[in-house]
Amino acid sequence: MELTVRELTKQYKDKRAVDGVSLRLTEGINGLLGANGAGKTTLMRMLCGILKPTAGSVSLDGVDVSSEDYRAVLGYLPQDFGYYPDFTGLDFLLYLAALKGLSRPHAKRKAAELLELVSLADVGKKRIKTYSGGMKQRLGIAQALLNDPRLLIVDEPTAGLDPKERVKFRSLIAGLGQDTIVLLSTHIVSDVEKIADHMLMMSDGRIILDEPWDKSRTDLEQLYMEEFGGDGE
Repeated sequence: MELTVRELTKQYKDKRAVDGVSLRLTEGINGLLGANGAGKTTLMRMLCGILKPTAGSVSLDGVDVSSEDYRAVLGYLPQDFGYYPDFTGLDFLLYLAALKGLSRPHAKRKAAELLELVSLADVGKKRIKTYSGGMKQRLGIAQALLNDPRLLIVDEPTAGLDPKERVKFRSLIAGLGQDTIVLLSTHIVSDVEKIADHMLMMSDGRIILDEPWDKSRTDLEQLYMEEFGGDGE
């Protein structure tokens, strides 16, 4: 399975947010690292078909991003994950499963399975407004997995989480790349350096690093600092 991106561009009047990006991504964890404002979210929104590109194309095994078949195998956790605070975690998953067209019996089985996967089974019947930030993000991953996606796109999932919740979230993501293309966008080096199979780095709308990643490497922080300054948290 392969996600193919060809010369993808997004122009906003006098600013080019994404500038001729071309990629080929396969199963595994693909880290997308870059400072805030590098163009990551714009790129991911185009990969999800939410935002129309100015130029270029996106396809998954030859299926165009605009087609129903593409959306049927896509899972997405946006940076600002919307939820209904008075829903329980379980009811929220069942509601979204209905929107995705899952039958009620299938939805119940899948929701229970996913709550277990993301370690929320014990709070599945509690209202989402009582969840911590990390719990909400794990629920976000659960909703993105309802349709058994072949392509999972996750945008800045650990922003605002404490160190323990970051570790939990990284462990969860690391287990999802067996037969799925996972694209994880972040500005935090530690989110991806030990779990990514492939590393991308983005700056000013362009991809400046695109290579298989050896998890034993220790120079990602240095590469990030050289490009963006700061410490990548």
